[in-house]
Amino acid sequence: MESSATRDRGPRRLRRLEEVWSTHRHPLFFVTFCTADRRRWLACEEVLVEFRAFAARSPQKADVWVGRFVLMPDHVHVFVGAEGSPALSRWVGSMKGFLASRRRARGFPGAAWQEGFFDHVLRSSESYDEKWDYVRMNPVRAGLVARPEDWPFAGEIHQLDW
Repeated sequence: MESSATRDRGPRRLRRLEEVWSTHRHPLFFVTFCTADRRRWLACEEVLVEFRAFAARSPQKADVWVGRFVLMPDHVHVFVGAEGSPALSRWVGSMKGFLASRRRARGFPGAAWQEGFFDHVLRSSESYDEKWDYVRMNPVRAGLVARPEDWPFAGEIHQLDW
């Protein structure tokens, strides 16, 4: 049976998200997006420079702040502070479009990205640092480097405080 609290304020999951939106102007999202057919074209110096340049302009252009990130050969993990889901969706679409256009300019035809992306809003009980520790180990787990600090395609654009 539905309680009056649920009827009045919505499902428990939505109430938790309302708490995130009300206490943080820019909720922190963990985002992953993948290349089309998992083609391995992201982990290179050109893409890193383009990604960093786009991310550095994001607060002024999209009201989005890019924190820590890891560019894997076929996917991106990034922590983003944004005004909410609509701003995040626009930013991901713009980032994907920008990197795809740069890829085409370098002579690579075909689709660049899988449709959509995965996002997870971090709640107060979750730790940005704990999530980051997991993400930064991806190149090690993939056998690309022995230590996470040896992976050159990771970093931080803006310091995001939870």
